[in-house]
Amino acid sequence: MLDVGKWPVFALLPPEELRLIRQACVFGSAANEAIYVTVSDEVFVLGTNCSGCLGLGDMQSTIEPRRIDILCGKKIVSLSYGTGPHVVIATADGEVYSWGHNGYSQLGNGTTNHGLTPALVSTNLISKRVTEVACGSHHTIALTTEGEVYAWGYNNSGQVGSGSTANQPTPRRVSSCLQNKVVVNIACGQLCSMAVLDNGETYGWGYNCNGQLGLGNNGNQQTPCRIAALQGINIVQVACGYAHTLALTDEGFVYSWGANSYGQLGTGNKSNQAVPTLINMDKERMVEVAACHTSHTSVAKTQSGQVLMWGQCRGQAVAYPHLTHFTSTDDVFACFATPAVTWHLLSVDGDDYLTVAQSLKREFDSPEISDLKFLVDGKSIHVHKALLKIRCEHFRALLNETDEETIEIHQFSFLVYRAFLEYLYTDTINLPPEDAIGLLDLSTYYRESRLKRLCQETIKRGITEENAITLLSAAVKYEARDLEEFCFKFCVNHLTAVTQTQAFADMDHDLLKNFISKASRYGAFKN
Repeated sequence: MLDVGKWPVFALLPPEELRLIRQACVFGSAANEAIYVTVSDEVFVLGTNCSGCLGLGDMQSTIEPRRIDILCGKKIVSLSYGTGPHVVIATADGEVYSWGHNGYSQLGNGTTNHGLTPALVSTNLISKRVTEVACGSHHTIALTTEGEVYAWGYNNSGQVGSGSTANQPTPRRVSSCLQNKVVVNIACGQLCSMAVLDNGETYGWGYNCNGQLGLGNNGNQQTPCRIAALQGINIVQVACGYAHTLALTDEGFVYSWGANSYGQLGTGNKSNQAVPTLINMDKERMVEVAACHTSHTSVAKTQSGQVLMWGQCRGQAVAYPHLTHFTSTDDVFACFATPAVTWHLLSVDGDDYLTVAQSLKREFDSPEISDLKFLVDGKSIHVHKALLKIRCEHFRALLNETDEETIEIHQFSFLVYRAFLEYLYTDTINLPPEDAIGLLDLSTYYRESRLKRLCQETIKRGITEENAITLLSAAVKYEARDLEEFCFKFCVNHLTAVTQTQAFADMDHDLLKNFISKASRYGAFKN
C-alpha cells in the first residue's frame, strides 16, 4: 500500500481504494490535481483539471477519481509535470505520452493547442526507448536507454539546449557537448536543464541568472556546459528546485548551487552561489537528494534512513539542514513544501511485501500457524499465544499459568470476543455501534483503557433517539464517564422524543431519578 494520506487531494478516497494505489503523483499550482495507478495497472485522475491536465478529454474538474482508459495497462515508469500544468509520462515500453498545457509546444506534438487527452510523442522518438522524463515550467526533456537526451518546448533561456532561444515544437536531440556521451540522470528547474553522465560529470543549460547551472557565472547557456568546479567529483544524482540545484556524489556528499533567498542551499546564509558548495551534513552519508521545480525546498536522506530538510519550509527560511522525524523525502514535500506537490512519481514495489502490522492482521483467526483456540458459543477463534501475551496483561497472566491449547469463554458473545481478539491484532474495532456495548463491557472487565475509549467513540457514532437511554444506561454501568456525559447531553437535547421511547419507560428507577435530577440542574425543564 502506498501511503498518500499526507496529501489532502486524496482525503475523500475510501480506504478500499487507497489500498489499491501503487503509484501516485500530486501536482498543480495548489497541489490540487493528482494521478494514480492501481495494483491492476488502471490509471485514475482527480482534481481541478487546469488546462485539461487530467487528460480526460474535457476541462471539467472532478472531486471523484475518473479513469484514463488510454493509459490503463501502459505501466508508467516515469512521470513529470510543468507549471501550466502539462504532464509527461514514459511507459515500460519506452513510449512517451503528454497532455495538458501546450502554449509553448511543451507537449512535443508540433502545435500550441492544449492536449485534453494523452497523446503519443512520436517525432524523433519512434525508434527510441525513453526511460525517464523531466519537466521544467514549460519545457520537457527525455532520457533514452542509449543515454541520449531529447528536449522540446519553451526555450526563452536556452533550456532546450538547441543553441538558440526559439521554442522547440517537437523532440530534438540535445547534442553539442553531450554528443557521444552517455547520460544516466536528468532533472529540470523552472527554466534550466541538468544531466549527469555515466562518468559522474554534470552538465547544465538554460536560465542561469541565479547561478543554478553552477558554472561560476550568471549567463544563460543555450547548449550544455560541463560544471568545471565538480572536476574529479563523481555525481550520481541531481535534483532541481525552482532556481537551485542539488547534487549527490558517489561518496554520499551533497553539493548545492543557485538561488538561496530561502536558505535552500543549506549553507547557513541566504547568498546565491554560482559554483557548487559542499553542504555540511555532520559526516552522515547521504543516499538521496530531492527538490522540485515548483518550490524552494531541499531534502536529503541519510544511509541510516533519516531525512533532513532546508530552504522554504511552510513559509519559513531554514538555512541549515534540519533533521526531521520523517522516513521518506516525499513526506517533507507533503507537509512543508509550497505548493505541497510530489517531487517525483511515488511508487511502491510491485511485490507482495507486507509490513509487520499487515502480516499480523492477515494471520488473525488463521488456523494454519496458530497455537491457541478460543471456543465461544461453540465457534472457534484461532490466535497466537505470544502475540496475546505481548498485547494484553490479562492474557500474559492467564497464559503463563496454563498450557491449554483450547480455552472456552462463557461470559461474552462470539461476536464481541472475536472483535476483542481482532483488536489485539489490528488496533481497530470492527463492530457496529449497537454491538460495541458488549465490547465496552469486556474492555472494562479486562481493564483495556484504550479499547474502552475506542468503544465509546464507536457507540457515540451510533446514538439515536431510540437507543439513547439504552446507551446512557450502559455508560453508567461500565463507568464510561465520557460516554455517559455525551449520552446525557444527547438525551437532554432530544428530551421530548427520548422520553416517549420504550427504553425510557423501562428505565431503572435509580437511573431515572438521577437523570431527572441532573437534567433539572441542566435547565431541561425550565419551560
